[in-house]
Amino acid sequence: MSPTEHERLKALVFQPVIRSTPVYYLWLAFLLVVFGAGVLAYLNQLNRGLVVTGMRDAVVWGLYISNFVFFSGLSMAGTFISAILRITGAGWRRPLTRLAELSTVAALLMTALMPVVDMGRPDRILNLVRFGRLESPLLWDLMVIPTYLVASALYLYLFLIPDVAVLRDELKGRVSGLRRRLYSLLALGWRGLSEQRQSLEWAGTVMMLVVIPIGVATHSVVSWIFGMTFRVGWNSTIFAPYFVVGALYSGTALLITLMFIIRRLYHLEDYLTEQHFRYLGYLMAAFGMVYFYFTFAEYLTTGYKLGGEEKDLLEEVFFGRYSRLVWPGFLAGQVLPVLLAVHPRTRTIPVLFGASLLVNVGMWLKRFIIVVPSLAAPLLPAYGWGIYIPTLTEVAVTVGSFAGFALVITIFAKLFPIVSLWETEPERELMVETGGPSLMGGQDD
Repeated sequence: MSPTEHERLKALVFQPVIRSTPVYYLWLAFLLVVFGAGVLAYLNQLNRGLVVTGMRDAVVWGLYISNFVFFSGLSMAGTFISAILRITGAGWRRPLTRLAELSTVAALLMTALMPVVDMGRPDRILNLVRFGRLESPLLWDLMVIPTYLVASALYLYLFLIPDVAVLRDELKGRVSGLRRRLYSLLALGWRGLSEQRQSLEWAGTVMMLVVIPIGVATHSVVSWIFGMTFRVGWNSTIFAPYFVVGALYSGTALLITLMFIIRRLYHLEDYLTEQHFRYLGYLMAAFGMVYFYFTFAEYLTTGYKLGGEEKDLLEEVFFGRYSRLVWPGFLAGQVLPVLLAVHPRTRTIPVLFGASLLVNVGMWLKRFIIVVPSLAAPLLPAYGWGIYIPTLTEVAVTVGSFAGFALVITIFAKLFPIVSLWETEPERELMVETGGPSLMGGQDD
């Protein structure tokens, strides 16, 4: 990238930081209203108890835990793919790494909230720490999700430092004094010196190696909440890799969705190119085919034996009350997106965007199907199937959580460049090796 192109990129990513259009404020107000409605619905639930939800003695988990598994899946691909691409030195990943890392943090924030929302008495959450048993997968979740959130936030912040220094130095008089003080604080005295760059590269490498096993552990632990519970449909030994691959599939689709939106809003067509969509489309198709294999293997081994309880569950899932969710989710969320991504004629940017939306709609339905039918299945022959119908409270909280996810990204994009300037800096590698002057340099206040 030439210096002129770099300055052009800088102008593009600085524009939303400096100026806000009426559309931005309308979008922000919309998200705040939706998120606020979710908060009010939760406060009503907190006041009246879980009786305002559709969860009862039989189906004790519903939309909230489905959202928990879904958001944890969305978080996987962001940092994971960013770290893998950094390690392998894939140069094409530079314009999208920050967006990937940001999506991970935003999704993990919602992931962490969902179990608290699901609890009838969230004030007792410390009891899980005080009296929790180490052999319980619930306690493992309590340990691994905050760890993953902190590691992902630190990973995002490390590679943000040079760009924050640019904001500190170049936006004098163009943003409020409060924001400049924030930038100065977050920049940590960055001046683009060779030793600073080397330290940042070293810290970033360490974090790359840390977040990958933490991410795998997180989604494995999430799966073990189900796989280690004596319930029909959850008695599986492949849930851990099954959930990890599903997370990569849905997370890659989310990255395509966000990349399409950011590209259009910020006019980054020259930087988030068709090549990026094509490569991510390949990744989405590959993860989708592996996920299809796991789905096939899971249901084949169960369906071949057709044990008593498993037989009843499969009949309800494929041909009974849940079939209206299963088949659209499978065909539109797994089969169709992979076909669209692998065929050259349909591997276009708009089609991949549509396919990415289908993936995550289908994957949310898949999470719901994993959670609810197994709980609704009767434990004794004399009892009927449990009934779960989400209430308006649960729907409002669910929609509010998605608004909260979008709100985190919207506010971040207003405060910081959504594309990493530092990683697309001209001759960055040469500067790191020689310790020469840096376009990202500048004196601290």
